[in-house]
Amino acid sequence: MLRKGKSYEEVCRSFKWDIPAYYNIGVDICDKWAGQRYRLALIYEDEAGRVEKYTFWELKQLSNRLANGLVHAGIEKGDRIGILLSQSPETALTHIAAYKIGAIAVPLFTLFGADALEYRLSNSEAACLLTNAVNLPKEIKIRKKLPLLKVVIVTGGKAPDKVLDFWDLIEKGSRDYTPAPTKADDPALIVYTSGTTGPPKGALHAHRVLLGHLPGVEFPHNFFPKEDDLFWTPADWAWIGGLIDVLFPSWHHGIPVVARRAKKFDPEEAFHFLAKHGIRNAFMPPTALKMMRQVKDPRLRHDYRMRSIGSGGETLGEGLLQWGKDVMGLDINEFYGQTEVNLVVGNCADIMDIRPGSMGRAIPGHTVDVVDESGTPVAPGIVGEIGIKRPDPVMFLGYWKNSDATQNKFVEDWCLTGDLAKKDEDGYFWFVGRKDDLITSSGYRIGPAEIEDCILKHPAVTMVAVVGSPDNVRTEIVKAFIVLRPGVKAGSELKEEIKNFVKVRLAAHEYPREIEFTDSLPMTATGKIIRRELKKLEIERKKV
Repeated sequence: MLRKGKSYEEVCRSFKWDIPAYYNIGVDICDKWAGQRYRLALIYEDEAGRVEKYTFWELKQLSNRLANGLVHAGIEKGDRIGILLSQSPETALTHIAAYKIGAIAVPLFTLFGADALEYRLSNSEAACLLTNAVNLPKEIKIRKKLPLLKVVIVTGGKAPDKVLDFWDLIEKGSRDYTPAPTKADDPALIVYTSGTTGPPKGALHAHRVLLGHLPGVEFPHNFFPKEDDLFWTPADWAWIGGLIDVLFPSWHHGIPVVARRAKKFDPEEAFHFLAKHGIRNAFMPPTALKMMRQVKDPRLRHDYRMRSIGSGGETLGEGLLQWGKDVMGLDINEFYGQTEVNLVVGNCADIMDIRPGSMGRAIPGHTVDVVDESGTPVAPGIVGEIGIKRPDPVMFLGYWKNSDATQNKFVEDWCLTGDLAKKDEDGYFWFVGRKDDLITSSGYRIGPAEIEDCILKHPAVTMVAVVGSPDNVRTEIVKAFIVLRPGVKAGSELKEEIKNFVKVRLAAHEYPREIEFTDSLPMTATGKIIRRELKKLEIERKKV
């Protein structure tokens, strides 16, 4: 746990890792608090608005019953358990039970189609799948292609033949269970990458990954936890951002979490939800914040009182940060990480200046730098690749069944992220773009992030993606795909206005020579813009 200090430097000096030889996530986030019988762990609101509450003691009893049921069904230590469920008590219980067994959890997004689901279940060689009645037909469709999938469990609805009922399994299981004595380095879960740069890869994480995450959660949430903290995120628990940036670290500290199963994100409803449950802390993806920004005068209708908001995945920009101060009443702390090595750079408004456009500084405990192709740190102001030095407890064990990709992820002891950035004299990191997103125009190497940040400052713009579009003279030109605010009329005059807006604020070679207005942008399930799809579209359009 981070010790609060008067400065960033003081916090870094006082931090020390404490990773025990034996460690189990399930025991840490549940059993260790169960002795406090009435300590609240989970507030769950379903789609109909019904609210259920669970204590850590109840979660221990239920997860023990489930662990016994899974073992009885043939699940063993090391088996992979697919979890195709959204935010719910059943999702949390399955994770806890899986770790107690020593099995490996495989979180899966409920909006995955049959092909995406088949790929992940097949690649992970899952022995078990837990899902609900709504998503069960997807499994039925691909069942013959998954010979290693021996146990299927459904939560709700009548279980068909050869499918076990979740709550029936719990009902039959004993409340007594002795968790497997897992080592901190034993595998715990496989989280598949979002696939912004190619086919998803399964990042295999050890139990220690939770301990490695803690400073990266505590820092941007201004020294979480504090009295009366209550955490929520709209991000699905199938993603590392929802699972290990919110649920697990909260429960490590004995802090309750609010869960909600929502079909789609409604920004007005989000304000209502914050006020209704008295939520104090939230991880909000940038896309969600941009949508909430469109809601006019929310405080006139909703009495929310937040203490901290952390955000990551896309650069927020000055306008969104100012909105956080004006509307949310706080500094939104931006942070950075990726599925393989998460939460390693961030901001903490309590002890450091927030510099709009910057991802922040290295989180205490992590060695992060901007390096060249040989793994040598570059000078301040020079663009290079973000690297994290091993050993690091938050770092993945490797890609599941993909040793070549694992090897290519490293240069010497640096884990390379594929993200380009520069670092200033004070150690603040400034995102430039994905290596694959870099634009080469008239000899200039241009990252899209700074241009996107500039365009987002224009009052007509809601969202933007910048890519390189093929050009016979310049190799590539800068092109911007823009989603306008509701009610704004698109046209050639607005295009010229935005071009000049960028030209006078950045540089002549960085302004978008082409602008295309669109109703939406291609995104991953986690809300990250997939620029490669837009670039592919441009290549196809300009083929001779």
